[in-house]
Amino acid sequence: MTRYVRFMWQRGSYWGTHEGESVRRWSGPWYQGGVATQRTHSVDEVMFLPPVQPGKILAIGLNYAAHVAESASADAVPDEPVIFMKPPSALLSPGGAIVIPPQVDRVDYEGELGVVIGKFASQLPAEAAGEVIAGWTIGNDVTARNLQKKDKQWTRAKGFDTFCPIGPWVQDAFDRTASGLTTHLNGEVRQQSAFDRMVFSVEELIAFISRVMTLHPGDLILTGTPSGVGPISPGDTVSITVDGLGTLANTVVTAISPPDRRTFARRLF
Repeated sequence: MTRYVRFMWQRGSYWGTHEGESVRRWSGPWYQGGVATQRTHSVDEVMFLPPVQPGKILAIGLNYAAHVAESASADAVPDEPVIFMKPPSALLSPGGAIVIPPQVDRVDYEGELGVVIGKFASQLPAEAAGEVIAGWTIGNDVTARNLQKKDKQWTRAKGFDTFCPIGPWVQDAFDRTASGLTTHLNGEVRQQSAFDRMVFSVEELIAFISRVMTLHPGDLILTGTPSGVGPISPGDTVSITVDGLGTLANTVVTAISPPDRRTFARRLF
């Protein structure tokens, strides 16, 4: 089992692997032929970044029946996957702060299992979809709920800066059959579900998307959130744990001033 990361050390950003108390530097992304080097750093020396740089982020709506039941945006379980996109500018580092924009009344967490694509994929059958998976991660499909309802489509509501925390790493091996997701808000359980409760499996999602658009190495798919979504406020901490994969934790803050925002963005990307 290998855990791939991106990290900042001094003034540079690097690819690597997480190896206990150290991080080994790689020559580039593993899904683009990068290889391990001999250079290592202590985890205390580095700041972890989003562990992938996707050309596009595909997300799935309404992929758990219990979430459909609690959602005001749907009356029935969809008969095919509902796909939408989040911009790469929404990515947020593990441990980074979700920023609530001033024009938003309510922002919700949505814990999700993420899949990173490792090969070009187009017109795939579901039985071949597993061959293009490069690894697994955890995501939070942060959503401005009032804007989602107002706009009737989801780009603005889900596309703000910091609205796509992912991490803490991408893991190449992961057993979904014995795993599930749990979201804690300030230490209290808010979401809990096994992955076998998905309406459409990961393989079905990859195949469906590949029949719409070509998937490229590094693309990220968020596979939908279970029931229990709810609002977050400044001062909160959201922690999403996937059994056998790790925990993604982020704090929540109010909007920051433009000079601070530039510094904030440099630290993230």
